[in-house]
Amino acid sequence: MTNTNISNSVKITLIIAGAVVLLALIGYLAINGFVNKNTNQVTVDGQSSIKVTPDLVTVYFNVETNGSTAVDAKDANSAIVNKLTYELIALGFDREDIQTEGFNIYEDIRWENDKQKSYGFKATHQIKVEMNTSSASKISEVIDAGVDAGALLQYINFELTTQKQNEYKAQALREASLDAKTKAEAVASGLGKRVGKIISISTSNYDYRPWPIYYSANGGVASDVAEAKVAVNNIQPGSQEVSAYVSATYRIV
Repeated sequence: MTNTNISNSVKITLIIAGAVVLLALIGYLAINGFVNKNTNQVTVDGQSSIKVTPDLVTVYFNVETNGSTAVDAKDANSAIVNKLTYELIALGFDREDIQTEGFNIYEDIRWENDKQKSYGFKATHQIKVEMNTSSASKISEVIDAGVDAGALLQYINFELTTQKQNEYKAQALREASLDAKTKAEAVASGLGKRVGKIISISTSNYDYRPWPIYYSANGGVASDVAEAKVAVNNIQPGSQEVSAYVSATYRIV
């Protein structure tokens, strides 16, 4: 037999031996429950909804101005914002209570007779005024200050401060996690087993949205302002819901 034939025979023998070892390993893992261990799991969803009381009232204004140039539009806008800020500070608000939500300057181009036509420039400035719910009696004065300055009332919400959001989020997620564990223990008990180590957990959702009191459907015209005042005078902050959802996978043994 030539050296080449011997070499080929050795290679074939090694391949066969390797395949045998691999099959033996797979059989060993199957016999010892490797596959079954992966199926000895339970995945459960946990949820929690807690009642919270909003601690903020927020009033949103939009300041919209036009000008033949971008500078003209910006200056006209700044004049209204400055007047609004001055009036609010006179009412006892701090500057940090008056926040810019967005600012934009752009050329006002419209299509007419299949052609673009420029109508100068437009500046928009979205402003949010925050106050504690205990100061909600000032809402009407805030509305008047904004409208008198030349701003358009957009909407009014009950909201949560960042501190309260974090506090309630932690509580809701904690309770949702406990709910998931309780469900896993119930499933394991029904199977005559118990819950082992947690394999994975993920938060699928934390649900918090501001609660609207009023929304201007017509861009803040006078009739909307009157309607907004009626709305805020008849609504008191009540309990709202904050929800959290988690998904957890446990080993059952």
